[in-house]
Amino acid sequence: MPLAWLLVVSLVNDVRTLIARHDLPAAEQAARTYQAQSGATPELAAALSWIARGALDARQLDPADAYAAESRKLAVELLRTRTLAADPWLSTALGASIEVHAQVLAARGERSEAVSFLRDQLGAWGTAPIAERIRKNLNLLSLEGKTAPPLEAREWVGAGRTTLAALRGHPVLLFFWAHWCPDCKSMAPMLVSLMKTYGPRGLTLVAPTRLYGFAAGGEEAAPPVEKQYIERVRQQYYPALADTPIPLSAADFLAYGASTTPTIVLIDASGIVRFYHPGALSEAELSGRIRKLLGN
Repeated sequence: MPLAWLLVVSLVNDVRTLIARHDLPAAEQAARTYQAQSGATPELAAALSWIARGALDARQLDPADAYAAESRKLAVELLRTRTLAADPWLSTALGASIEVHAQVLAARGERSEAVSFLRDQLGAWGTAPIAERIRKNLNLLSLEGKTAPPLEAREWVGAGRTTLAALRGHPVLLFFWAHWCPDCKSMAPMLVSLMKTYGPRGLTLVAPTRLYGFAAGGEEAAPPVEKQYIERVRQQYYPALADTPIPLSAADFLAYGASTTPTIVLIDASGIVRFYHPGALSEAELSGRIRKLLGN
């Protein structure tokens, strides 16, 4: 492995380790030492974005915003000669810096400003790899209480078929998952349990997924090959959900900002989003949300 790559991995890993230890000064020192030696690089931008997240988690809003602004400025400058699709460090830096700034605004009580900022960023980066992440943050601030975006119904995995329009009048649980996602697989038994309890009361489960360009072991895969792999994953980890509609669409993931998997969405019988949650949930918490949706 080249020495330069070892230094890069060391920088990001060191910064993340120090943030996990809540040692923000040491994390910044590591980043500044790297900066003095290597200058402005995508890896530095990514490290600064991690420090911004660490400061936000510590409720240090002003430092978090400052790190995010520095990371975003550096990433934008570097993108004059690179692309987000070709440089994952810049995707990390830009996506996280946008996220942190929006969350800082919301934490300061400037929710409308945060929404406006995210909409502007979505307009600027709506076709880039970070678009789902921007949409996720926008949805966290604005989707609940709004009409659920429609699901694209062009391609499917498994036997189930339906649309949100066809489900109007029924409460819906959307479970966005990915074939590589361990948290999604760990939630499979919970979904079975929840549907046994709440399916008879009208709850419908729909489980959107998408293609990622790879299959087992991270090997590149053409769409037909990856789709077959997704079906094998469904059969292995979700056998009791064989009849669950599984639309296969990147557009659905963008509309719902499902950059985090699983992403859980609860929609009431009128088609209004009542709960939006990127990430795994316990059965008790999700069950409580469903009971509230059902009016009990």
